[in-house]
Amino acid sequence: GGKGVGVFTAAEVRENVDTLKTRPFALSLSPPLDAGRIEPVRVRHSKHSFTGGRPRRKGVNRRRSDRVSGPSLRIRFPSDRFLSLMSEAVLRVDALTKTFPSGGRTLTVIDDVSFAVDEGDTCAIVGPSGSGKTTLLGLCAGLDQPTSGRVELCGRDLTPLDEDERAEVRNRNVGFVFQTFRLLPTLTALENVMVPAELRGDADPRPRAAELLDEGGLGDRIGHYPSQLSGGEQQRVAMARAFINRPRVLFADEPTGNLDAETAGRIEDLLFDLNETAGTTLVLVTHDEELAAQTERVLHLRGGQIVNDERRTEEEAQAVA
Repeated sequence: GGKGVGVFTAAEVRENVDTLKTRPFALSLSPPLDAGRIEPVRVRHSKHSFTGGRPRRKGVNRRRSDRVSGPSLRIRFPSDRFLSLMSEAVLRVDALTKTFPSGGRTLTVIDDVSFAVDEGDTCAIVGPSGSGKTTLLGLCAGLDQPTSGRVELCGRDLTPLDEDERAEVRNRNVGFVFQTFRLLPTLTALENVMVPAELRGDADPRPRAAELLDEGGLGDRIGHYPSQLSGGEQQRVAMARAFINRPRVLFADEPTGNLDAETAGRIEDLLFDLNETAGTTLVLVTHDEELAAQTERVLHLRGGQIVNDERRTEEEAQAVA
């Protein structure tokens, strides 16, 4: 829809009116939903459409059959207020700088970087080797602390938090896929996937862990140790581990960098399916131009600075996918 307009089917509004009022992005909605402000319109597809109480994925949409079909309603809110609520930033980076001492001088790896990523968006960080991509991703996920500046992740300012507090924020809100997998060698595939859920205190994560491995085509490999798995299989175990806590944000560092084309395609499908079905925000570092082109936004990093912030329309992203 246009600025300040969200489009929903009539059934979705009736079934989810309470959810629309109480979702995190609508807690302070003003004015509240008012039947007098709802007008019938023709069928339209919107990136703010709502199904089953979950925000639909914005941007790349591989399932064109999911588009709204049937009588719909347009709900109007004050434009700036509506957009700020429906596009709540799940990640905010403000004047971020990271330096390291090197041979008696200071090496600046990240240099005064600022940006924000909205809930449910897909964003790729690209750039030449040594441009600071992996360092920036680690700072965004709270794996490291900046020299200056701040990171706000899922509504929490990470700057004043100690390592244990940052780990708690990550465990409740974040999934992270490392390029080198980082599986625990003494645990089976199933046990590796269960680790984040067990750290969070989940009573019985085994069924969900097994389900995630099965969805990744590893149902017959759950009892195998990392040394018994191929690189592609280890990456799929790492993906399942990142998914188990149903993260709001998934960070992925070169998720397809060490994989053959067929396995890489499977990993890409898993990433974008999570974004589409669960509304998970996806932030990834990649050298793969085709993978980056499937995201709604590409941040180009060079010398520790953002030199280009490339955004795509929904139609452009769909054309690439």
